[in-house]
Amino acid sequence: MRNLLNFLIKYNYWFLFLLLEVTSFVLLFRFNHYQQSVYFTSANGVAGKVYEISGGVSSYFHLKSVNEDLLDRNMWLEQRVAFLERSLQERGLDSVKLYSMARLAPDDYRIFKANVIKNSLNRADNYITLDRGSSDSIRPEMGVVDANGVVGIVYKTSPRYSLVIPLLNSKSSISCKIVGSDYFGYLKWEGGDSRFAYLKDLPRHAEFNLGDTVVTSGYSTVFPEGVMVGTVDDMSDSHDGLSYLLKIKLATDFGKVSNVRVISRSGQEEQDMLEKEGEK
Repeated sequence: MRNLLNFLIKYNYWFLFLLLEVTSFVLLFRFNHYQQSVYFTSANGVAGKVYEISGGVSSYFHLKSVNEDLLDRNMWLEQRVAFLERSLQERGLDSVKLYSMARLAPDDYRIFKANVIKNSLNRADNYITLDRGSSDSIRPEMGVVDANGVVGIVYKTSPRYSLVIPLLNSKSSISCKIVGSDYFGYLKWEGGDSRFAYLKDLPRHAEFNLGDTVVTSGYSTVFPEGVMVGTVDDMSDSHDGLSYLLKIKLATDFGKVSNVRVISRSGQEEQDMLEKEGEK
């Protein structure tokens, strides 16, 4: 206590000076309109900048939830587009009547959220591990997508985890087609660059252009029709010369895969069982 009193006594002139300075500024800005307006303008500018920085920091820490919302919205829109396209084809309707079908929703599959907890890129057979398993209704042969497009197919499950065969795996073979065409081929990864795969067995008489969009064909029990796969980057003839070999730039950046969705189609198990019996 004595040291505090000695400190106050020693610097009492400085404290008195600061007190008088603060008092003078308060009186100046309080009773003079011009100085008051200058003060509030400056203070508002500083406060605005502080709030802007604070808002930016807050937005950054909420990016994960925002990305999840965008992924859900993207999946819903893809479902809607595929459903409406099928409805148009089945009913022979034109786009004018789309609005009358706008309330109809696809109910033939469910979507489950999951997070990537392990991933690899530089192996011949890469795998992805998810933090959801059989206890979360995930089972083998379900499709896996992210906000950009197809990721892969569930291979094995345990109660809490799932192992996914991504597009970057020699065992992966997904039926795909070019938007605007009914011709389809099979997407295979040849190793090397994780950004590219190859669409094989596309008939020679199929028409397409560089930059065209490649989507899932819907000719399997795994993925619905119209899920984004990538774009045509280059083309060449296949080894037998009877079909095209298209180099596809994948929509999914496998180096950044984190939040994914697992697709479960109703009747998938029944169809798989029937097709397996037919192959015997």
